[in-house]
Amino acid sequence: MQLAVKHDLVVHQMDVKTAYLHAPITQELYIDQPQGFEEVSESGERNHADHCVYKKQVDDKIVIVIVWVDDLIIASDSMQLMEEFKESMKTQFKMKDLGRITFFLGMYFKQSKGEIKINQKRFILKILERFGMIDCKPRLTPCEQRLEFNCGELTNARQYREMIGSLIYAMTCTRPDLSWIVSRLSQTLSNPRTGDLIAAKHVLRYLKGTVDYELCFNKSDADLQLTAYSDSDWASCLEDRRSTTGYCCTLTEGGPLISWKSRKQPMVAISTCEAEYVALANTAQECLYLTQLLNGMYKKVHQSMKVSVDNQGAIALSKNPGNRQRSKHIDIKYHFVREMYVKGMIDIVYCPTQDMVAAILTKPPTKCKLDNFKSIVFGCGN
Repeated sequence: MQLAVKHDLVVHQMDVKTAYLHAPITQELYIDQPQGFEEVSESGERNHADHCVYKKQVDDKIVIVIVWVDDLIIASDSMQLMEEFKESMKTQFKMKDLGRITFFLGMYFKQSKGEIKINQKRFILKILERFGMIDCKPRLTPCEQRLEFNCGELTNARQYREMIGSLIYAMTCTRPDLSWIVSRLSQTLSNPRTGDLIAAKHVLRYLKGTVDYELCFNKSDADLQLTAYSDSDWASCLEDRRSTTGYCCTLTEGGPLISWKSRKQPMVAISTCEAEYVALANTAQECLYLTQLLNGMYKKVHQSMKVSVDNQGAIALSKNPGNRQRSKHIDIKYHFVREMYVKGMIDIVYCPTQDMVAAILTKPPTKCKLDNFKSIVFGCGN
């Protein structure tokens, strides 16, 4: 959506009618492509980073297509090119042209000149009603600062799992502010306790008070540049003493975020420097993927990626490779970030802790932190 706003692309949507009835097969068929086969299609070029994204370029005009099962998002700077694509699809399938995108996979889209907004208000209200929380008292933060997860037996584990599944979808699509607590609660799905359910209901109370939050993509005169924030919380899990990785990415200085993640690290880090270094390597991987995805959709969006880190030790470790007593044991896969830095693909810079946006993805966010980072997390429209 940030690309659409930046380059004045009109965004439409289409739907395949009774998609699963278009290809009747009466017997099992196995097809193997010969070695060296390369598909050539007049419909366009498939994105190598995401095979559900396509583009077709004619002279200086472009049409970008995103496919999700039987739903299509179409963005183009040429109405003629867009209509030609639609007609081409209609000759192959029974299609429903829905015009400008308004509602897609549970998300509402609002388009205006130089701006696109996305929210999940209807979805959030539905899950509040589903779990009997529609009239609950709102909370100011997604969770308490001190949480007690392992207390008391939970009799209805199925309801808890359904609740977390709904929260995961909201968090994945439009709500980065839920990332830490939803990731933490997801770790107890196999054996949830009463404290977990209380914490999950707290998240729903927070959603009740922030139901109107939306991602706001605004047009900017500045060139698009991929910027990432990387952070970790060392030994934050009291059960196994593993650290938490948090990262987020944006294409414009004013936000909003286009990618975010909060997850437990797969090993025990013996220092804050190691935990930050592991998080930085994860962030570099995400940046490389986003670069490939974006450059495959439109023109190159940056010269190099900027990654902000609030740990000087991790920065030094990534810029000055060598065997050191306290870091020589670090797994080789995390040194991937060093190669990206040497090749000039990323620029690793220091960010003061008070300005670290990814901090809300590694620990329980305070009201002050949420307010301070709201503009970059959701965009200037909030």
